[in-house]
Amino acid sequence: MVTQGIDTMSFQFEILFDDMFSKICNDASLAPVQRKRLLSLVNGYEDGKWRSGRFHSFIWDNIAQTALTERERSNLVDRSHSALVAAARNLRLTDKEDDISEGSELAEIVLYGVMKHYYKALPVVPKIFYKQNTQDNAKGADSVHIVVTNDDFSLWFGEAKFYNSIDDTRLGSVITSIRNAIDTGKLKKENAIITNVNDLDDLVLNKTLLKSIKAALDSDESIDKIVGKLHVPILLIHECGITNSSSSLDNEYREKVISYHTDRANAYFKKQIAKLSSIAKYPSITFHLILLPVPNKKAIVSKFIANVEHYKGQE
Repeated sequence: MVTQGIDTMSFQFEILFDDMFSKICNDASLAPVQRKRLLSLVNGYEDGKWRSGRFHSFIWDNIAQTALTERERSNLVDRSHSALVAAARNLRLTDKEDDISEGSELAEIVLYGVMKHYYKALPVVPKIFYKQNTQDNAKGADSVHIVVTNDDFSLWFGEAKFYNSIDDTRLGSVITSIRNAIDTGKLKKENAIITNVNDLDDLVLNKTLLKSIKAALDSDESIDKIVGKLHVPILLIHECGITNSSSSLDNEYREKVISYHTDRANAYFKKQIAKLSSIAKYPSITFHLILLPVPNKKAIVSKFIANVEHYKGQE
């Protein structure tokens, strides 16, 4: 079941598994299992240690995707340090508030990076920017993207969490967030935000497609017309004993993580189906469960906060 992933400068995580949930579902009676996928990612090791620096580099290489608008990113394209400072200043550091929110902004940044480099998505609403600057625009999904394929598009409204565990007791809160995110009123609000901010105009250069997107997202249109275009990526960065006790990205480690992620995907989608299948639009939405294990949540969050405070203090 192991599939070798990509390892490039832009997307450095290895993909252990990326396929339909139906291929690993352990309950033949479960339905609907269509339009559900599992993406299992891992970071690497070097000299017997998990590559913490590489993980944090991914965060800071992608922070501008969600903390700055497209025009700000364009204006700072040749000024990488200035971009980091500007992005850091838009972070609210909710990570300091409590155990539940700890690492939330970090997870959102990682999701924006995964969306950009793996799914080739356009960050049409930089959520952290709007959380800092316009509270109304911050409500709803943790990430908002559009994926353009030829002359068509799909809408991606994501959730991102950083947990110290993904046992069964933690999965319910994720599903509650998803239920809220796919509420028709919330979807219409997200669509209105997409069409009202400038990023969509700056990112979609095909004016015919741009006009088509705006028409499809018009508030007067029924959500039913675009429900088949809806994707919900659900990133769960999670503390993992397997990752913490390992020292090499070898096949034994890969197999253990895949087995664990397969088990967690079954647990998650069983709970999601049980709680959400009564929603009329549910069978038409595509869900992507994205699992990324780390050895120690507290150490990662502490380093992230220290880096943010460093850049916030720069002139």
